[in-house]
Amino acid sequence: MILGIIPARYASTRFPGKPLVNIDGKPMIQRVYEQALKADLDDVVIATDDNRIAKAVRDFGGHVVLTSENHPSGTDRCAEALQLFKGDWTAVVNIQGDEPYIQPTQINAIASLLKNGAPIATLVKKIDSIEELTNINSPKVVLGNTGNALYFSRQPIPFQKGIDINDWLNHGTYYKHIGIYGYQSAILPELTQLKQGVLEMAESLEQLRWLENGYIIRTAETIENTVAIDTPEDLSRLKSL
Repeated sequence: MILGIIPARYASTRFPGKPLVNIDGKPMIQRVYEQALKADLDDVVIATDDNRIAKAVRDFGGHVVLTSENHPSGTDRCAEALQLFKGDWTAVVNIQGDEPYIQPTQINAIASLLKNGAPIATLVKKIDSIEELTNINSPKVVLGNTGNALYFSRQPIPFQKGIDINDWLNHGTYYKHIGIYGYQSAILPELTQLKQGVLEMAESLEQLRWLENGYIIRTAETIENTVAIDTPEDLSRLKSL
């Protein structure tokens, strides 16, 4: 059985209280929850550290668990939620709480990888613009022949020797990372015990900790875009669309 977990913190540095912002008559966290319910998951729960978010979830009839305020990442919050939300869960999908229109097909792609034995699963999407390729806020990923992730970086990778960077997309396929994860339930507690390594500290990308410690990350390709709300400006742009 696969459980969808939506981590939701109130104290966001760039946008405090963003899970509760109103998007077309509903709090954002409700939008994410309703999209997740459309996917092929056995259940969905919101994991929060804040009573205001918990109350909002209960008000719209969703499942919620209260977790510690001290988790350094969504992965750690998912691990606690897995313990709190009882069930025979063989795997977990970590669904970002700031993507109100995440597509159920993207969640299903992660679930399919987990059902086929992937220890850790995530999504990638082809890059089709030089602006996206060079955007350090959009992590890139290099894949092996089997679709496993080899490395993630904020820099464009692989490097094209002797070719102007503006022409790189004509000489290779580049992928950006879509930050939705799946984990086998037995592996999730192990990930929370790993210490930060030099790669993660250099790039500030949590998934590098897993690669440094020998875990396999399988990927599925999506053609659908995601819209994350990280700042009030992002919300304004979403509403304008």
